[in-house]
Amino acid sequence: MTSSPPPSPPSDHPATPPERPQRWWALLVVGVLGGVMSGLFGVGGGILMVPLLILMAGLNQKQAATTSLAAIIPAALVGSATYLANDSVDVVVAGIVAVGGIAGSYVGARLLRRIPMAWLRWLFIALLVAVAIRMFLTVPERGADIELSPLVVLALVATGLFMGVASGLFGIGGGVILVPVLIALFGQGDLAAKGTSLLTMLPTAIMGTVTNLRGRMVDLRAGAVVGLGATVASFGGASLAFLLPPRASTVLFALLVVVAATQLTVRAIRMQRGGR
Repeated sequence: MTSSPPPSPPSDHPATPPERPQRWWALLVVGVLGGVMSGLFGVGGGILMVPLLILMAGLNQKQAATTSLAAIIPAALVGSATYLANDSVDVVVAGIVAVGGIAGSYVGARLLRRIPMAWLRWLFIALLVAVAIRMFLTVPERGADIELSPLVVLALVATGLFMGVASGLFGIGGGVILVPVLIALFGQGDLAAKGTSLLTMLPTAIMGTVTNLRGRMVDLRAGAVVGLGATVASFGGASLAFLLPPRASTVLFALLVVVAATQLTVRAIRMQRGGR
């Protein structure tokens, strides 16, 4: 009579199911869509990427915001290089705005972990509505430059500070604020405003991402996949921007801001209902 072999001992390292391939494809698609928007409008693409990361990749709000902000870094680098090659970046203005943007991004990323977002979100929605209205009424002069003065420099630093806070809080890179401000308030041409915005995003997005990394709030693998798609697609978006006339460019940007405001409004209402 033969005895059955003893059962094998359980493994100390049980196999974990692999990541779903669909998730990585979803991250890549989100990155491509965000990259086109980044190059075309001079924004980080987070307006589109954040909700899509929630819907398509299953990330929560904070994960989506931090992943989007990390993905903005390579996309903004490639996009700004494309505009720079076409002489459509004001490096001096970008540096001035970045001074405030770096500080603001750090503050915003820290506030993301500490403050309730409901009332802040409504203030941001109101600002976006005002920006959209202003953009519908503005026809930029392509090629116009910003004339610097002490007051203008201070205003640019303040703009960067606000942009950086928005970047850290909402993961949008701040371009949705900076581009219309440069066009409507400082009189810069639309292409130069987009290129300058992308260059300014680099230090602010890096600062916000480093802060989020220290707080263990970033999925680097997801950010790398999204960033890869965004980087490749930003070339096409930037090329398309140079084909659009100034009026069409500003109208499309205004519509983009309206979409962003609508998106945030729906999210704010859901949060309020959930709180009840």
